[in-house]
Amino acid sequence: MSNDKPPSPDERLQQEFNRWAGEGEGEKMERHHLDITEKTMRRMDLRPGERILDLGCGSGWATRLLARMVSEGPQGFGQVVGVDISDEMVRQARAASRDFENVMFVVGSAAQIPWEENFFDKVLSVESFYYYPDQDRALAELFRVMAPRGRLFILINLYKDNPYSLHWVPKLKVPVHVRSAAEYVELLKKHAFENVEYCQIPDDTPTPDNYQTTSFHSLDDLKAFKRVGALLLMASKPDLRNPAPGYTIY
Repeated sequence: MSNDKPPSPDERLQQEFNRWAGEGEGEKMERHHLDITEKTMRRMDLRPGERILDLGCGSGWATRLLARMVSEGPQGFGQVVGVDISDEMVRQARAASRDFENVMFVVGSAAQIPWEENFFDKVLSVESFYYYPDQDRALAELFRVMAPRGRLFILINLYKDNPYSLHWVPKLKVPVHVRSAAEYVELLKKHAFENVEYCQIPDDTPTPDNYQTTSFHSLDDLKAFKRVGALLLMASKPDLRNPAPGYTIY
Protein backbone atom coordinates (compact mmCIF):
# COMPACT_ATOMS: atom_id res chain seq x y z
CA MET A 1 0.00 0.00 0.00
CA SER A 2 1.47 3.32 -1.08
CA ASN A 3 1.79 6.21 1.37
CA ASP A 4 2.19 8.72 -1.44
CA LYS A 5 -0.22 11.59 -0.98
CA PRO A 6 -1.89 12.97 -4.08
CA PRO A 7 -0.56 16.42 -5.05
CA SER A 8 -2.40 19.43 -3.69
CA PRO A 9 -4.20 21.72 -6.16
CA ASP A 10 -1.30 24.18 -6.03
CA GLU A 11 1.21 21.37 -6.59
CA ARG A 12 -0.76 20.21 -9.62
CA LEU A 13 -0.70 23.75 -11.01
CA GLN A 14 3.02 24.04 -10.39
CA GLN A 15 3.72 20.73 -12.13
CA GLU A 16 1.57 21.63 -15.13
CA PHE A 17 3.01 25.11 -15.61
CA ASN A 18 6.55 23.86 -15.12
CA ARG A 19 5.77 21.54 -18.00
CA TRP A 20 4.47 24.50 -20.01
CA ALA A 21 7.66 26.41 -19.24
CA GLY A 22 9.76 23.52 -20.48
CA GLU A 23 7.79 23.47 -23.73
CA GLY A 24 8.25 27.19 -24.39
CA GLU A 25 4.65 28.14 -23.65
CA GLY A 26 5.71 31.38 -21.97
CA GLU A 27 6.75 32.86 -25.30
CA LYS A 28 3.55 31.59 -26.93
CA MET A 29 1.47 33.29 -24.23
CA GLU A 30 3.09 36.61 -25.09
CA ARG A 31 2.27 36.20 -28.79
CA HIS A 32 -1.30 35.09 -28.09
CA HIS A 33 -2.16 37.66 -25.42
CA LEU A 34 -0.12 40.76 -26.26
CA ASP A 35 -2.92 42.59 -28.09
CA ILE A 36 -5.53 42.25 -25.33
CA THR A 37 -2.94 42.90 -22.62
CA GLU A 38 -1.73 46.14 -24.19
CA LYS A 39 -5.35 47.31 -24.49
CA THR A 40 -5.86 46.48 -20.80
CA MET A 41 -2.72 48.38 -19.77
CA ARG A 42 -4.02 51.46 -21.54
CA ARG A 43 -7.04 51.33 -19.21
CA MET A 44 -4.87 51.01 -16.11
CA ASP A 45 -3.68 54.65 -16.16
CA LEU A 46 -0.18 53.50 -15.18
CA ARG A 47 2.06 56.19 -13.76
CA PRO A 48 5.75 56.41 -12.88
CA GLY A 49 6.37 55.59 -9.24
CA GLU A 50 3.47 53.16 -8.82
CA ARG A 51 3.82 49.74 -7.23
CA ILE A 52 2.30 47.00 -9.38
CA LEU A 53 1.61 43.30 -8.86
CA ASP A 54 1.54 40.96 -11.87
CA LEU A 55 -0.22 37.89 -10.47
CA GLY A 56 0.33 34.74 -12.51
CA CYS A 57 3.21 36.41 -14.32
CA GLY A 58 4.47 33.34 -16.18
CA SER A 59 7.70 34.12 -18.03
CA GLY A 60 7.41 37.79 -17.12
CA TRP A 61 6.61 39.37 -20.47
CA ALA A 62 3.75 41.51 -19.10
CA THR A 63 5.79 42.32 -15.98
CA ARG A 64 8.45 43.88 -18.18
CA LEU A 65 5.88 45.95 -20.09
CA LEU A 66 4.54 47.24 -16.76
CA ALA A 67 8.05 47.96 -15.49
CA ARG A 68 8.77 50.26 -18.41
CA MET A 69 5.60 52.24 -17.72
CA VAL A 70 6.14 52.86 -14.01
CA SER A 71 9.90 53.37 -13.94
CA GLU A 72 11.50 56.57 -12.68
CA GLY A 73 9.38 59.70 -12.59
CA PRO A 74 8.41 62.66 -10.37
CA GLN A 75 6.71 60.33 -7.88
CA GLY A 76 9.76 58.09 -7.50
CA PHE A 77 10.91 54.78 -8.89
CA GLY A 78 8.04 52.41 -9.66
CA GLN A 79 8.29 48.73 -8.77
CA VAL A 80 6.67 45.67 -10.36
CA VAL A 81 6.49 42.32 -8.60
CA GLY A 82 5.68 39.19 -10.61
CA VAL A 83 4.28 36.21 -8.71
CA ASP A 84 3.77 32.75 -10.19
CA ILE A 85 3.17 29.24 -8.84
CA SER A 86 5.66 27.79 -11.35
CA ASP A 87 9.25 28.00 -10.16
CA GLU A 88 10.43 27.22 -13.69
CA MET A 89 8.41 30.13 -15.15
CA VAL A 90 9.89 32.40 -12.49
CA ARG A 91 13.40 31.18 -13.36
CA GLN A 92 12.78 32.07 -17.01
CA ALA A 93 11.29 35.44 -16.03
CA ARG A 94 14.35 36.34 -13.95
CA ALA A 95 16.73 35.31 -16.72
CA ALA A 96 14.89 37.47 -19.28
CA SER A 97 14.65 40.50 -16.97
CA ARG A 98 18.25 41.05 -15.94
CA ASP A 99 18.30 44.49 -17.55
CA PHE A 100 15.39 45.70 -15.39
CA GLU A 101 16.19 47.30 -12.05
CA ASN A 102 12.58 47.69 -10.95
CA VAL A 103 11.22 44.14 -11.24
CA MET A 104 11.24 41.26 -8.81
CA PHE A 105 9.90 37.74 -9.36
CA VAL A 106 8.66 35.54 -6.54
CA VAL A 107 7.42 31.95 -6.52
CA GLY A 108 4.08 31.94 -4.74
CA SER A 109 0.45 30.93 -4.72
CA ALA A 110 -2.54 33.19 -5.27
CA ALA A 111 -3.93 31.61 -2.10
CA GLN A 112 -1.03 33.03 -0.08
CA ILE A 113 0.58 35.94 -1.89
CA PRO A 114 4.09 36.38 -0.43
CA TRP A 115 3.87 40.12 0.17
CA GLU A 116 2.92 42.64 2.82
CA GLU A 117 -0.45 44.29 3.39
CA ASN A 118 -1.67 47.49 1.73
CA PHE A 119 1.24 47.69 -0.73
CA PHE A 120 0.24 47.57 -4.40
CA ASP A 121 -1.34 50.55 -6.17
CA LYS A 122 -2.50 48.36 -9.04
CA VAL A 123 -2.78 44.66 -9.80
CA LEU A 124 -2.82 42.99 -13.21
CA SER A 125 -3.61 39.31 -13.72
CA VAL A 126 -3.49 38.01 -17.30
CA GLU A 127 -4.97 34.64 -18.24
CA SER A 128 -4.46 32.94 -14.89
CA PHE A 129 -7.37 33.70 -12.57
CA TYR A 130 -9.57 30.82 -13.74
CA TYR A 131 -6.83 28.35 -12.82
CA TYR A 132 -6.76 29.34 -9.14
CA PRO A 133 -8.26 26.46 -7.16
CA ASP A 134 -9.77 28.79 -4.51
CA GLN A 135 -10.85 32.01 -6.18
CA ASP A 136 -12.40 33.30 -2.96
CA ARG A 137 -9.12 32.95 -1.12
CA ALA A 138 -7.25 34.56 -4.03
CA LEU A 139 -9.53 37.61 -3.92
CA ALA A 140 -9.11 37.88 -0.16
CA GLU A 141 -5.34 37.83 -0.66
CA LEU A 142 -5.51 40.44 -3.41
CA PHE A 143 -7.62 42.67 -1.18
CA ARG A 144 -5.02 42.25 1.60
CA VAL A 145 -1.95 43.21 -0.47
CA MET A 146 -3.60 46.10 -2.35
CA ALA A 147 -3.19 49.65 -1.14
CA PRO A 148 -6.26 51.59 -0.06
CA ARG A 149 -8.07 52.72 -3.22
CA GLY A 150 -5.86 50.37 -5.26
CA ARG A 151 -7.15 49.16 -8.60
CA LEU A 152 -7.56 45.56 -9.75
CA PHE A 153 -7.55 44.37 -13.39
CA ILE A 154 -8.25 40.70 -14.14
CA LEU A 155 -8.06 39.67 -17.81
CA ILE A 156 -9.29 36.20 -18.78
CA ASN A 157 -10.09 34.47 -22.05
CA LEU A 158 -12.11 31.62 -20.55
CA TYR A 159 -15.62 32.57 -19.45
CA LYS A 160 -19.20 31.59 -20.22
CA ASP A 161 -20.06 34.65 -22.30
CA ASN A 162 -17.52 33.63 -24.94
CA PRO A 163 -18.84 30.18 -25.89
CA TYR A 164 -15.92 29.59 -28.25
CA SER A 165 -13.54 29.65 -25.28
CA LEU A 166 -15.25 26.58 -23.84
CA HIS A 167 -13.89 24.41 -26.67
CA TRP A 168 -10.52 24.05 -25.01
CA VAL A 169 -11.66 23.32 -21.44
CA PRO A 170 -11.51 19.52 -22.02
CA LYS A 171 -7.98 19.88 -23.39
CA LEU A 172 -6.61 21.42 -20.19
CA LYS A 173 -4.93 19.05 -17.74
CA VAL A 174 -5.88 20.93 -14.58
CA PRO A 175 -9.33 21.96 -13.31
CA VAL A 176 -10.58 25.45 -14.16
CA HIS A 177 -13.44 27.71 -13.10
CA VAL A 178 -15.92 28.71 -15.79
CA ARG A 179 -18.08 31.66 -14.74
CA SER A 180 -20.01 34.37 -16.53
CA ALA A 181 -19.10 38.05 -16.39
CA ALA A 182 -22.09 38.68 -14.11
CA GLU A 183 -20.98 35.89 -11.77
CA TYR A 184 -17.49 37.34 -11.54
CA VAL A 185 -18.90 40.79 -10.77
CA GLU A 186 -20.89 39.34 -7.87
CA LEU A 187 -17.83 37.44 -6.66
CA LEU A 188 -15.77 40.63 -6.54
CA LYS A 189 -18.53 42.52 -4.75
CA LYS A 190 -18.78 39.71 -2.20
CA HIS A 191 -15.17 40.39 -1.30
CA ALA A 192 -15.87 44.09 -0.63
CA PHE A 193 -14.40 45.42 -3.85
CA GLU A 194 -15.98 48.65 -5.10
CA ASN A 195 -16.56 50.18 -8.56
CA VAL A 196 -16.80 46.68 -10.01
CA GLU A 197 -17.32 46.64 -13.77
CA TYR A 198 -16.33 44.66 -16.81
CA CYS A 199 -15.88 44.94 -20.54
CA GLN A 200 -14.92 42.64 -23.38
CA ILE A 201 -11.59 43.16 -25.16
CA PRO A 202 -11.50 41.79 -28.72
CA ASP A 203 -8.23 40.50 -30.07
CA ASP A 204 -7.48 42.35 -33.31
CA THR A 205 -4.38 40.32 -34.16
CA PRO A 206 -4.77 39.05 -37.75
CA THR A 207 -5.31 35.30 -38.12
CA PRO A 208 -3.74 33.91 -41.32
CA ASP A 209 -6.08 31.76 -43.41
CA ASN A 210 -3.56 28.91 -43.28
CA TYR A 211 -3.20 29.04 -39.48
CA GLN A 212 -3.36 25.62 -37.86
CA THR A 213 -5.28 25.44 -34.56
CA THR A 214 -5.55 22.50 -32.19
CA SER A 215 -7.47 24.40 -29.51
CA PHE A 216 -10.58 25.10 -31.58
CA HIS A 217 -12.85 23.01 -33.79
CA SER A 218 -12.11 25.24 -36.78
CA LEU A 219 -10.33 28.37 -37.90
CA ASP A 220 -13.70 30.16 -38.04
CA ASP A 221 -14.25 29.33 -34.36
CA LEU A 222 -10.85 30.78 -33.50
CA LYS A 223 -11.65 33.99 -35.37
CA ALA A 224 -15.04 34.21 -33.63
CA PHE A 225 -13.36 33.65 -30.26
CA LYS A 226 -11.06 36.61 -30.92
CA ARG A 227 -13.96 38.81 -32.10
CA VAL A 228 -15.98 38.19 -28.93
CA GLY A 229 -12.84 38.88 -26.94
CA ALA A 230 -11.50 38.43 -23.46
CA LEU A 231 -13.23 39.46 -20.26
CA LEU A 232 -11.66 42.34 -18.36
CA LEU A 233 -12.81 42.72 -14.76
CA MET A 234 -12.04 46.01 -13.02
CA ALA A 235 -12.52 46.94 -9.37
CA SER A 236 -11.19 49.09 -6.53
CA LYS A 237 -10.26 48.40 -2.94
CA PRO A 238 -12.08 50.77 -0.58
CA ASP A 239 -10.15 53.47 1.27
CA LEU A 240 -9.18 51.27 4.17
CA ARG A 241 -6.11 49.47 5.44
CA ASN A 242 -5.88 45.80 6.28
CA PRO A 243 -4.53 45.02 9.74
CA ALA A 244 -0.86 44.25 10.12
CA PRO A 245 0.31 40.67 10.74
CA GLY A 246 -0.67 39.44 14.18
CA TYR A 247 -4.31 40.28 13.66
CA THR A 248 -6.87 37.89 12.25
CA ILE A 249 -7.21 38.68 8.55
CA TYR A 250 -9.44 35.83 7.40
